[in-house]
Amino acid sequence: MLTRALIVMLLVLNLGVALWWINRPAPAAPAVEPLPPGVHRLQLVSELPARPEAPPPVAAAVVDRCLRFGPFATAAEAGAAREQLAPRVIQVRPYRDYPGDARSWKVILPAAADIAAAEAAAQRIAAAGFRDWFVIRDGEDARAVALGLYRNEASAQERATALREAGFAVETVPVGAGPVRHWLDVSVPAGFDAADTQRRIETPGQPVDCGALAEPEPVAP
Repeated sequence: MLTRALIVMLLVLNLGVALWWINRPAPAAPAVEPLPPGVHRLQLVSELPARPEAPPPVAAAVVDRCLRFGPFATAAEAGAAREQLAPRVIQVRPYRDYPGDARSWKVILPAAADIAAAEAAAQRIAAAGFRDWFVIRDGEDARAVALGLYRNEASAQERATALREAGFAVETVPVGAGPVRHWLDVSVPAGFDAADTQRRIETPGQPVDCGALAEPEPVAP
């Protein structure tokens, strides 16, 4: 009898535990303290929103032909035309020439923003081992660095080449060849309307060999 009573009591206890487990209240969510301003909650990688796919790269425009617009009387006029040409062409580069025969050639580093910048550039030239230079403080070439005056273009180009190889964007400029003329060399895509462009900038354009376009305008270091 005692054994039977113990078995019945165990069954009742187990049944009570099972009923409690089934009907137990849901556990309360743990309290989350607010984060300081500017601090974000950590997220799992799987919780992050998907990043949009990057758009495919735009295909590079293909040069169809090249043109030279000009001449322009002043650099300001060339600059205004350049602003109108830029959205219509693949590339636009300034070019300068002189109508007459030069009696000599000078090598200069183009004008800097101010005299202090020109003097700093001159010191870099001196540190690179070059002599015969001076900073021009007034006149047409104010804030430029003069790097030599030569009787023929070949000597001037030899000096300029050595300076360019050292990292200085110098120019060779003819002396006594008359006023400078300004041009704009452009590379254009297929379908470019040259006639409409000429009307807009009020300057004619002529075809040129793309391989003979002007080098990019030098910039003083």
